[in-house]
Amino acid sequence: MKYGAIPGVKKPVSRLVQGAIMLTAENEAEGFALLDAAYEQGCNTFDTAHVYGGGDCDRVLGRWMAARGLREKVVVLAKGAHPNPDRKRVTPFDITADLYDVLARMKTDYVDLFVLHRDDPSLPVGSIVEILNEHRAAGRIHAFGGSNWSVERIAAANTYAEAHGLTPFAVSSPHFALAEQNEAPWEDCLTITGVSKAAERAWYRETQFPLFCWSSLCGGWFSGRLTRANQAEHAETLYLRCYGSEANWLRLERAEQFARGRGLSVPQVALAYVLNQEFNVFPLVAAFATDEFAGLTPALDVVLTEQERAWLDLRT
Repeated sequence: MKYGAIPGVKKPVSRLVQGAIMLTAENEAEGFALLDAAYEQGCNTFDTAHVYGGGDCDRVLGRWMAARGLREKVVVLAKGAHPNPDRKRVTPFDITADLYDVLARMKTDYVDLFVLHRDDPSLPVGSIVEILNEHRAAGRIHAFGGSNWSVERIAAANTYAEAHGLTPFAVSSPHFALAEQNEAPWEDCLTITGVSKAAERAWYRETQFPLFCWSSLCGGWFSGRLTRANQAEHAETLYLRCYGSEANWLRLERAEQFARGRGLSVPQVALAYVLNQEFNVFPLVAAFATDEFAGLTPALDVVLTEQERAWLDLRT
């Protein structure tokens, strides 16, 4: 495993971040085994959210940390302020309510990283920065950031923080991967993948702002299970809806060809593409079986040249 550092988080942060979305109370033993397997591979950072499993994912993750005695060794990236059918919920009240829910569910008194799951650009950023700083000062969160926040809004938040002597956003979590999205999988999700997002990627390169990119393997597009021949079997899947384009078929086939030539798996190639960008990147992954996370870690040691990245991305 390789590690990075996040301002405000005193622990090292593993470069691969395992998701908790698959955890359930009904299958807690399997969930514990999955988390054990990731931790044994050096993963100490786990991604969860207030809306995952109606709170069950937070609860199971909390029980695992307690059972293993790992709270002070594990980095929790928790997310709050997800919209509901009635409103966007990026207010000081909702941020606070979601944070207190997360702490109660996990039976902990702090989370290492608290990330706002969405933005509401109609709201002034100042009150959002202020409430996050209030919780940080109280020790309930150690660092914070935004998921699906535009670079303009992150920059505005950090300009406000600087002007008022406050702590700025420490991380950002948009989508980034080898494949381009046909459409966002969920409402108000943002990607920095594709030709039209070159300016956003340039900002992340220039600032080296920590980037926790979600769906770095495109929800299964690069799982190694999908081919043109069997796509009918996957017709109802999220990844086919969001990534099923001729360009992405070609990217998948090039990843398969590259994998054969380098003795790698397709997921390893797709993940190496993300890791080899000039970003300060911490890809989010979602291994569902105990051996899957171990199968991803070799990507950390794969070096891709610019020419290889361009070929995989159909730029040559």
